Amino acid sequence: MRMGPRWIGFVFLLASLALPASLHAQGTGGLGPEVEARIDAVFEAMDSAHTPGCALGVMEGGSPAYLKGYGMANLEYDIPIGPSSVFHVASVSKQFTTFAVSLLVAEGEVSWEDDIRDYVPEVPDFGETITLRHLANHTSGIRDQWSLLSMAGWRFEADVITQDDVLEITSRQTALNFPVAEQYLYSNTGFTLLAVVVERVSGQTLKEFTQERMFGPLGMTGTHFHDNHNTIVPNRAYAYAPLGRDEGYRISIPDFDVVGATSLHTTVEDMAKWDRNFYTAEVGGTEVMKGMHERGILSSGDTINYALGLSHGRYRGLPTVGHGGADAGYRSDFLRFPEQDITVAVLCNFPSSGPGGLGRQVADIVLEDAFPEPLSDDDEEEGEEEADPVRLSEAELEELAGYYTQEANDRPVVIRNRRGHLFLEGRVRLFHEGDWVFRPDGEEEETVQLVATPDGSISFTTPEGITFLRQPSVDRDEVDLEPYVGTYWSDELGVEYEARLEEGRLFFTNRKTGRNNLGPVYKDGFGSGGNWVRFYRDSSGGIAGFTQSSGRVWKVRFERVG
Repeated sequence: MRMGPRWIGFVFLLASLALPASLHAQGTGGLGPEVEARIDAVFEAMDSAHTPGCALGVMEGGSPAYLKGYGMANLEYDIPIGPSSVFHVASVSKQFTTFAVSLLVAEGEVSWEDDIRDYVPEVPDFGETITLRHLANHTSGIRDQWSLLSMAGWRFEADVITQDDVLEITSRQTALNFPVAEQYLYSNTGFTLLAVVVERVSGQTLKEFTQERMFGPLGMTGTHFHDNHNTIVPNRAYAYAPLGRDEGYRISIPDFDVVGATSLHTTVEDMAKWDRNFYTAEVGGTEVMKGMHERGILSSGDTINYALGLSHGRYRGLPTVGHGGADAGYRSDFLRFPEQDITVAVLCNFPSSGPGGLGRQVADIVLEDAFPEPLSDDDEEEGEEEADPVRLSEAELEELAGYYTQEANDRPVVIRNRRGHLFLEGRVRLFHEGDWVFRPDGEEEETVQLVATPDGSISFTTPEGITFLRQPSVDRDEVDLEPYVGTYWSDELGVEYEARLEEGRLFFTNRKTGRNNLGPVYKDGFGSGGNWVRFYRDSSGGIAGFTQSSGRVWKVRFERVG
């Protein structure tokens, strides 16, 4: 659901292998020694010959201003990260896929308003037209491929997932997350489908098409769509994940053969060439570049921040356009400040790197005189914790606290009572202004009202018109788990789950993912780790099945069998 801001971002230098990692990195030297030294300090913790790290690209007016690497591209062979190190950039790939489609649109081969089923009939007929633009704006309602595959038992970095596997599981779906264009919800499936459109219309793979029409003309010699996980990639930065405290690292590289939503391999040198095209439009032309920035529109008429693989935002008052990415151990961020002609790209090879935050720290330095807003609120006067305008009794606090669910999915929103105050999802303070009307912390005008329903329950409706109903609370230790034990089958996933009772806890198992404990959170509702299950009952009150939801997949149906 869409809510308010607080409601709910190798070069193989063989001759230098014995030098410290910072000496392997190459800076272009365009910002001045003092600024560059301050930027280097941002990456100081990873500037080591013993850890993974990041490559940084700072561009000004479409030209490289500072390109540098920190840390190691390969820990086994002591290869440092440099500006030519090749990284898998995950969802940063999406803008390249929509650009490929945009080239076909400009030539009249396809239209953004075409029905996806005209090109990919494997997509089920959901009774509504899903256009290419809906897919590119994340407003199609199509369930996310990675979440579906995970629910079906696929193991990332263990099972090879192909484009055909995504099409097969998509073809099984019988419902959308929500009616087309009603909401924005990120879905990787849409971009995999757009890649299939490019391939079927052009007669080339996405890798071939983008090389011929985009990367070749732009001189992006270190960039390609990686459609075969066994392909050797010169200068590749391997990705790593920690084994445990003080136990070193393991290799963490995606092994799927899926392109469109992900799988672009590139360098910060090449990202500078890509950034230049935003200014010159030498490939695509000005109309294509303009179209890439057009925001999606919901059926309500509201405009969203997401365009064609690019997300509009603001940082410290300045408009931004960009995208981040995360797959296996790779993390990436590409952020443009179009009004200041500054772009920052950060490509990393370990999960906790936080390239979005690092890039913004670099922006703080490069653009320190351009920001209209202060860096932080630390200089505000400190005082006592802000009180609610109208205090609630302890009985009211307990009555309002609990799990709330919407009809569209099984994922609850929790309101907690902490020290006499209500918090949404444990983070956003709700200030009571009277009559059960609450203002979320950080909002000046937006409020939400909790109301008592005729049956005695409590509900609230968001400014977007989504109603949440408080669910009957349960005592986890007192719930009888035996009725939920059984075997369940999902046609939409082609997978069987078994619910077992072991040592007083309910475990869900399938053929690959092993045992997962889901604990009761409300009546017939269970959850853990972002996965939520709601059991439904037959006319006699017995358990007949359940639906399962995660962040990007809602209400996949399982029926009890046997």
